[in-house]
Amino acid sequence: MATKFRINQLRALSSTVFHGIGDSSYLHLIRAPQNMYHIRHFSDASSPPLSPASYSSAPPQNAELLTAPRPEKINRNASTTSSVNQIELAKFSAISDTWWDSEGPFKPLHALNPSRVSFIRSTLCRHFRRDPCSVRPFEGLKIVDVGCGGGILSEPLARLGATVTGIDIVDKNIKIARVHADLDPVTSTIEYCCTTAENLVEQQKEFDAVIASEVIEHVADPAAFCQSLAALTVPNGATVVSTINRSMRAFATAIVAAEYILHWLPRGTHQWSSLLTPEELVLILQRASISVEEMAGFVYNPLTGQWSLSDDTSVNYIAFGTKISQQTD
Repeated sequence: MATKFRINQLRALSSTVFHGIGDSSYLHLIRAPQNMYHIRHFSDASSPPLSPASYSSAPPQNAELLTAPRPEKINRNASTTSSVNQIELAKFSAISDTWWDSEGPFKPLHALNPSRVSFIRSTLCRHFRRDPCSVRPFEGLKIVDVGCGGGILSEPLARLGATVTGIDIVDKNIKIARVHADLDPVTSTIEYCCTTAENLVEQQKEFDAVIASEVIEHVADPAAFCQSLAALTVPNGATVVSTINRSMRAFATAIVAAEYILHWLPRGTHQWSSLLTPEELVLILQRASISVEEMAGFVYNPLTGQWSLSDDTSVNYIAFGTKISQQTD
C-alpha cells in the first residue's frame, strides 16, 4: 500500500506573503486545516491493479478534501479576463525560432522533458487505470497542453496515444509546432491553436487531462489561470502543473546560475516574485476544485547533464491533481 506524504499544516502558509501573484486578496492568507492535504511523493507511489472499469466512475482519491471548506464553484463564463502577461508574451516571442534547437535557449526544457513525460505517464496511467507498459497507454484520452510552445511536450504525449490539443498565445510558436509535428505522421494529428485557456473555456471545451508545464510562473493571474485549467478538466479528470519553487535554492540555481552564470536561459526569463511555493500552488489549485494527489521534484546531475525525478521539490517541481466533482446544493 502506498504511503502518503503529509504536508504538515502547510508549513508557513499562514505567515507567507504571497509575492507576485497579482492581487493576493483571493488567498486572504488562509490558515489551512491541519489534515487538509495528503500528498503522495512520487517515490512512494505504486500503480493500482489495472481495471477495465471506466475511470470516470472512480471516486476522488483524496476523499478527506470533501470534508474541507468547499471549493469555489467554477464560473465557466468568467474567462473574459485573460491571464496573459504581455511582458512574458514579448519575451518568448523573441526566442520562438529556437524551440527545437536542443542547444539553444530551450535546452533546459529538452533536457527536462524525459523526466516530465515519465511523471505524466506514471500518474495518468495510475489514475486512468492504464497499462504503463503499453506502447500507447494514453489511447482514447483527450489531453490539452496549455502553453505548448513549439510542441516539445505535446509530441511525446501524442506518441503515447493521446488525442492532443496544444495551445499557445504566441502565433509563431504554433506555426513552428505545426511544421515540426508534420514531420512525423504520428504527431501530425496534434491540433495546435493560437489561443488561451480562457478562450477554450468560453468554447465549452473539456479534456480528460489538462497539462500546464512551466507556464504558471509566466501568467498575470495564477488563480484565474488555475480556474481556467479546472474548467477545462472533466469531472474526476487530471490536471498536471509544473513550475519553479520560490525558495532561496531556486533563486540561486534557476535564476542566478541558469540565467547569469551558465547562460542556459536568457536573462530575465524568470522573475523571483512570480514563482510559487508548492504550498501556494496546492492552495490555489484547491480553491479551483483541483485536489493535488502527488508531487515530485526535478533534480539536475551536473556530471551526467541529466534530470531525474526526486522527492526534493526545493527548485523545480511538478504536481498531479484530480478535479473534484462539484457538489449540488
